[in-house]
Amino acid sequence: MARTKPPSDKVLTIRLPASELDRLEHYCLERGRTKTEVLREMIRRLRPSSVS
Repeated sequence: MARTKPPSDKVLTIRLPASELDRLEHYCLERGRTKTEVLREMIRRLRPSSVS
């Protein structure tokens, strides 16, 4: 499949226990989504913190 969007300008690398990676991969397979799509959606749902 050809890339339809320009590449992002930042890369994030995270370390996960095998059990959490397995859980994420299973979630993605069940829904037909990539890990990147799922993690981006989760990040977008985060509420901004209020700075006092």
